[in-house]
Amino acid sequence: MARTLLYLVRHGEQDPTLGHTAAGGLSELGRHQADRLGRRLKGVPFSAIHHSQLPRAVQTADVIAHYLPDVPRHACDFAMDQTPVPSVEHRSEYPERFLPWLDRVPSEERDDDAAGLQAAVEHFGTADVEDRQELVITHNFVIGWFVRHVLDAPTWRWMGLNQENCGLTIVQWDTDRPPTLVCFNDTGHL
Repeated sequence: MARTLLYLVRHGEQDPTLGHTAAGGLSELGRHQADRLGRRLKGVPFSAIHHSQLPRAVQTADVIAHYLPDVPRHACDFAMDQTPVPSVEHRSEYPERFLPWLDRVPSEERDDDAAGLQAAVEHFGTADVEDRQELVITHNFVIGWFVRHVLDAPTWRWMGLNQENCGLTIVQWDTDRPPTLVCFNDTGHL
């Protein structure tokens, strides 16, 4: 039986002086959070570090990679910030109270019917012939989608599964079992 452990991490706190923009990097607290997480993950035999291309995720990866110098890392489209938004055909799968908020999601952040997030689950969520552990530095809704998938929760249930900055969520895939949530939003290192 082969096992995949996927360590999902939300980037460190974004610099609040820049507002919520794609260009925003880490605050001083965000760098400290990433450093604490890097210390915690030091020694985990990761096969790769994947991270979003947004500055706050890249900078988080930079800090953590200092503690994992031999682990290859790269920007990964599967780790990009995405918001699953239902198409007209699937709006009934979401509680009515969430629809006005979803309608306001900017076009560049929209992931219609979670096609991109489902592709990310298919990409990362497999057990190969050998055990592997991978680190993905990503964003809140991406992690919420993975947790929703692993728990086989309703499509809309990614909402409300909020991650702390540099919180750690671990999901596991085995060759002969359904996926498992090992831990959710662990912040013991902070």
